Amino acid sequence: MSVGFRAMAKPADQPEGVPDGGLELAPGVRVPESAVRFAFVASSGPGGQNVNKRATKCELRIALGDLPLSPGARARLSGAAGRLLNDMGELIIACDEHRSQGRNRQGCLDRLRTLIIEAKKVPKVRKPTAVPRWAKKARRDDKRRRADIKRKRQGEGDDS
Repeated sequence: MSVGFRAMAKPADQPEGVPDGGLELAPGVRVPESAVRFAFVASSGPGGQNVNKRATKCELRIALGDLPLSPGARARLSGAAGRLLNDMGELIIACDEHRSQGRNRQGCLDRLRTLIIEAKKVPKVRKPTAVPRWAKKARRDDKRRRADIKRKRQGEGDDS
C-alpha cells in the first residue's frame, strides 16, 4: 500500500531565486520535489492493532544523480550510504520509529540531511611529518639504558 504526500507550501522566509516547489534537503542543497519519492507501507514489529491498520513506515528514494553535489561530495555520500544505496544508484532511507506518516517522513528527511551534510565536509589532507631528530635520539638512549640494565642482571655467568 503506497500513499503519496502533498506538496508543502513555500515558507515565507524562503530567499528569492529559489525555485517554487523545491525541497531543501540540506543547507545549499535544493532539489525539485519530483526528485524525492516517498512511499508509505505497513510497519513491522510490535505495536498492536495500529500496525496492522496503518501504513506509517516511510521510505524515501532519491537518485544520487539528482542531488546537486560536487563529484567529491557525491563520492563521499555513496561511500557513507553503504547498504542504503541500491544497484540503480538510488538512495533508499526508511523510517518507522514513529506512529504517524508525517513524523516518519520528517525522520527520513533528517537522516538524508545528516548524510548530505557529512558528505559535503571535505576531509583534511594528512600532511606526513618526519620524526624529529631529538625523538630518535631519546629512543636510542632509552634502548641503550634498558640494555645496560638487562646486561647487569645477567651476572658473571657462574656455570656449576
